[in-house]
Amino acid sequence: MSGEQASSAGIGHDADAQVDARGHRCPMPLLMAKRGLNGLEVGQTLHLISTDAGSRRDFEVFAKQSGHELLKALDRDDEFHFLLRKN
Repeated sequence: MSGEQASSAGIGHDADAQVDARGHRCPMPLLMAKRGLNGLEVGQTLHLISTDAGSRRDFEVFAKQSGHELLKALDRDDEFHFLLRKN
């Protein structure tokens, strides 16, 4: 996803990587996020898109437990957008 697309999704940030987890149910969005974060350097950001309604709670807990920072969480058009910074 380009920075412009991320911005139009309401993320408002040029993410370093994107993971499209739409159509996947828990625990797949979390596993896909972990995989995406593993490929990033500390300080880089990941934009993840999910359609799983439980992902908002899951990503809040994941960020606290993993030490990564949840910069933004946005619900938009039956999609959930998350911006995570790798720590």
